[in-house]
This record gives sequence, structure tokens and C-alpha cells, in this order.
Amino acid sequence: MARLVTESIENLRPYIGGKPIEELARERGLKNIVKLASNESALGPSPQALQAAQRALVDVHRYPDSAAFRLRTAIARFHGVSFEEVIHGNGSNEIIELLVRTFMTPGDHMVFGRPSFSMYPVVAAAHNVFTSVVPTSGDFVHDLPAMVQAVLPSTKMVIIDNPNNPTGTYVTRDVVEAFLRDVPPEVIVVMDEAYFEFADAADYPDSISLRSLRERLVILRTFSKAYGLAGFRVGYGVAPASLIAYMDRLRAPFNVGVLSQEAAIAALADQAYLEKVVSLNNAERARLEKALQGAGRVVYPSQTNFILVDFGRPSGELYEKLLDRGVIVRPLGGLDTHLRITVGTAEENNCLLQALEDIFS
Repeated sequence: MARLVTESIENLRPYIGGKPIEELARERGLKNIVKLASNESALGPSPQALQAAQRALVDVHRYPDSAAFRLRTAIARFHGVSFEEVIHGNGSNEIIELLVRTFMTPGDHMVFGRPSFSMYPVVAAAHNVFTSVVPTSGDFVHDLPAMVQAVLPSTKMVIIDNPNNPTGTYVTRDVVEAFLRDVPPEVIVVMDEAYFEFADAADYPDSISLRSLRERLVILRTFSKAYGLAGFRVGYGVAPASLIAYMDRLRAPFNVGVLSQEAAIAALADQAYLEKVVSLNNAERARLEKALQGAGRVVYPSQTNFILVDFGRPSGELYEKLLDRGVIVRPLGGLDTHLRITVGTAEENNCLLQALEDIFS
């Protein structure tokens, strides 16, 4: 009998997100639940974004603008690029898949790091793309010189998440600049900057400002994290117009809905609210890091809205004990003593710290 799916799809495992609050409530009969698993915004979206979405409800019987003219125009103006250099997606994850579908064929080669965003190998396998996975350094920072060395004549794409998910670490500007110069010009370099807004290190690079270093550079951003629009699913990419034009040929029509487009436009305009979100996050991130380090755990310095913690004991057991106490965090495959913890509000973070104290005492 003929094979139903390719071997690469046969071997894939579905993406499993952070456990929903409703699911934990059903399973264990809990009411007061804190979710710190999916790197969602602690404060939620700008009120202006919610108001814009509410106003747009009267138009939901109409298809959205497939070209997202107003949204792409707002993004282009914000970043000082042209309209033709922006593409919109149903989250930045859709654009990752679109990049692979557009520019790669079975047997082409892709390079990415490990650990990194879990969807990179999924997208590659789904399209029968050959991959080289480059381990991060001992402190979980992407090894860009090693990634350059991993490039082959068949390499079409290198993708780097900076800051990195699930580690929270980042690669400095000077290292990124050297990398962009060293990768052969025919290779498409994708800088996945989903957590860009939270990065406050002086030497963290804004890749949009580095576009002069190479032509085939794609920068991905999202409204799901700092802007708090995870449920609306809006991401975007900035790249040369020639690449965007090819991707646009395969982009699904009407891929970003009416409400989502309006919410994203309003969220982008409300930079004062974004600053409030980032300020709270970075203050609470530092407090969590200090509290957990003081308890003897290994906490990796983060430039995101989550932290990676090595508890020195099986993380699956600890994860279950936290669930019993109504706290949802994220265990990670391949990191058996680590948990990824989203930075929440001060109250939510206190619940986490109290639950850990109860467990370890």
C-alpha cells in the first residue's frame, strides 16, 4: 500500500502549547489559576486596540483587505521602510512557513540553532527540507560562527531567533553584524525577533537597522507578545520588496482578519502603553531572576518576557506539582531539569514564588 504521508511528517509530533487555564480547571477542579506558560502579555492589549477592534465589528460580514493596505502602511511608516517591503501574517509563524514554501524545495538545506523555536524543525520537516541544527553555547547563546560553518552549497536559509525562545538569551550586535557579512549572499537570513520589544541590553541589535549589510535579510516581528494581541494572530516581516513579492504569491488571501488588522494598527500607534508593558515586564523579570537565583537555582539572563530556570531536579515532576497549586509553566523537551516561566504581573509572580516555596519546603 502506498505511503499516506512522507516519512518526515510520519515522524513529526504535533505542537503542544501551554496548558489552557480552562483545561486545568476541568482536570483538577481548581479556580484560582495563574498561567505563566505561553509568554503572553501580563497586562493584555492596549485599550485603544480593543476599542478599534470593537468598532470594526460592524464590518465582520465583509472579507478583510487581503493586501492589508492600512496595516502595512502603518508598519512601514513606523520602521521607515516602504510598503512593498512589508508582509503581514497570521502571526509571524505563518510567515516562517511562507518563507520555506516560497523559497525552498525538497532537498534544500536550512540551518537553525538548538534549543530554539520549536516550529523551525516542524516547518522544515513538513516541506522535506534538509536541516543542520547547531547547538547553542554552554550558556544557551546561539553560536553564530558555527552556524556560518554549517552553511552548505545547498543552503537556502538560516534562521535565528534573537532573543532566543526558549532560553531568553541574545546574540550581541557585533556578532550579528559579522554573521550577516559572513553568510554567503545567496542565502536568505531570517532574524526572528518576536521578543524584540522586551530587549533592553545596550548591545542588543535591531536587525532592521542592519539591512544595509546584506540584501537577502528578512526580519520577523509579532503583535502577539509585547503588544498583547496573541488571540488576534498578527505578525509581519520586513524584507526586500523582491522577496516580499514572491511570498505574496503564495500567501493565503484574507489571512489576517478585519478585527485583527484594526487592533494591530491601534496597538502600534499606542507606544505609551507599550512602554508601560515593557517597563512592568522588565522590572518583574529582574525581581523573579533575583528571587530564584537567591534560592540556589540557575537562572539564565533573559531579554524577553520569560525566564529559563534550571531547578536541578526532574522538571516534569515539578511541573505537575505546580499544576496542583494552580500555576501553569512550561516544561521543555530535551531540557529535563528546566522550566520556562513567563513573567506575569506582580501578583501572579508572587503566586509562583509561593508555590515553589511550598514545594521545596
